[in-house]
Amino acid sequence: MKLGAELKALEARLGYTFTDPALLVRAVTHSSMSSATRDDNQRLEFLGDRVLGLVMAQAVLEHDKAATEGQLAPRFNALVRKETCADVARQVDVGAVLKLGRSEMMSGGRRKQALLGDAMEAVIAAVYLDGGFDAAQAMILRLWGDRVGRVEADARDAKTALQEWAQARGLQPPRYVETARSGPDHAPQFTIQAQLEGETSESATAGSKRQAEQAAAKAFLSRLEKS
Repeated sequence: MKLGAELKALEARLGYTFTDPALLVRAVTHSSMSSATRDDNQRLEFLGDRVLGLVMAQAVLEHDKAATEGQLAPRFNALVRKETCADVARQVDVGAVLKLGRSEMMSGGRRKQALLGDAMEAVIAAVYLDGGFDAAQAMILRLWGDRVGRVEADARDAKTALQEWAQARGLQPPRYVETARSGPDHAPQFTIQAQLEGETSESATAGSKRQAEQAAAKAFLSRLEKS
């Protein structure tokens, strides 16, 4: 089986050439495209999630040999969460080669965070099956890059930190209120306002309510730390 130009270009961006190109084709095939044959990326996604987890667990251990399990766990979670996988997928433009059914295509599937994250995990599994653990590990560490080094800051759960700040001062927990929504249905933007008793609110906008809430809480904490 020979890959087309777009998938060959993806190989170059991944830094890995497949011995069995069919694995890469399956990795970028969404279930909406192959409902009849089930020759899609769902099983690869399952495997890739585990391969990524092992690589990242080792990476955070080696990066900070003095860290406790309690410190390592949130860093690990930040590196393997779907949002991070989707970010890496965008970095190598996996969305450009996703094989989607018409419904997903029409609803902007190439930009959907869940689909991109799943596809990235499937690509990891494809490399693992084709070239073994060392090949998958090398690709993951190359694509994740300096995320491992800066994950301590990324891993901080801003909503939890803000709630702890409020509780320590006898205040009610923060409230998160959706104040606006814009954009098309397939790519909405949510504006969330973080409200805290006795404090000026902070707002943030993102592609999901969860991200917007975290960003608003982070902005709140940043202001509190400076005051």
